[in-house]
Amino acid sequence: MDVAIVGASGYTGGDLIRLLLLHPHICVTCATSRKLAGKPVESVHPHLKGLIDLRFSNPSADEMDADVAFLAVPHTAAMSYARPLLARGMKVIDLSADYRLPRDVYEKVYGVTHTDYFPAPYGIPEIHRDSYRNADFVSNPGCFPTGATLAAAPLARFAHTIVFDSKTGVSGAGDNPSSTTHYPNVADNVNPYKWTTHRHLAEMKQELAALGSGAKCYFTPHLVPVDRGILTTAHVLLERPMGQAEVEELYRKFYGGEFFVRLQDPILAAVRGTNFCDIRAESEGERVVVVSAIDNLGKGASGQAIQNMNILCGFDEREGLAVAGLLP
Repeated sequence: MDVAIVGASGYTGGDLIRLLLLHPHICVTCATSRKLAGKPVESVHPHLKGLIDLRFSNPSADEMDADVAFLAVPHTAAMSYARPLLARGMKVIDLSADYRLPRDVYEKVYGVTHTDYFPAPYGIPEIHRDSYRNADFVSNPGCFPTGATLAAAPLARFAHTIVFDSKTGVSGAGDNPSSTTHYPNVADNVNPYKWTTHRHLAEMKQELAALGSGAKCYFTPHLVPVDRGILTTAHVLLERPMGQAEVEELYRKFYGGEFFVRLQDPILAAVRGTNFCDIRAESEGERVVVVSAIDNLGKGASGQAIQNMNILCGFDEREGLAVAGLLP
């Protein structure tokens, strides 16, 4: 299948290309960028030099020709591409926030008007894959909600309160320099931000409800001096006490047969560059502490998007993604 990546110049676009080079059924034939049209992809992604012979281009949605399209663009941009690409017969995986939430919630959280809304499946495969198998469109989840939801999912229906605390690498902020990501402001530091108002909280609440949970949900992210990865600590306060053996059995049953969820001590380096989510839970009775580790550009973005593409297209979910982490 031919694949187009809309917005291919950023970190997410580069990781999509890197991983899709490993896919036996895929050829990346279109990588779009308005500013870089005509330049070789390797001029922005030097790690791909010698592995792909492709130049950035800037076709309109009506000119794009592929079997599958990834929308690796900021929120508000995807809504101008989704329907035209679907009309051309493509399968579309949207990595932006534009179709993750109901219209009213999206407009409140992002402070913009949605100009082309339609309901779309929310693509955490381990929870929702049956709702979009062989579909034409899926909305790829945010990076924080992926790690948080997978951490809490087996316990969600037993909880009355869940507090998520996440530590994220700098690549989650994208490739545009800012004072937030300036090296002296990040190195040897831990910076909490958007303490109670991060946009991804809406997705976390949505997913807990989808899991049958009425738990209150809170979230605070922190920026830490690593390139990529998210370590999430979920404090799950239960309606009734659970022992360690019962908690471990819940996680084994919930994730039994899930290739990309591994029940082991979470280490960022062990998931770096991969689509894996590593999870460990420890109970103290009424509170269970669950820690998950993902690569924010992998399972938090490009890796999960490819996993979702595999579901839409009927491929084995592991195709192009069965790679080990960069440990050490």
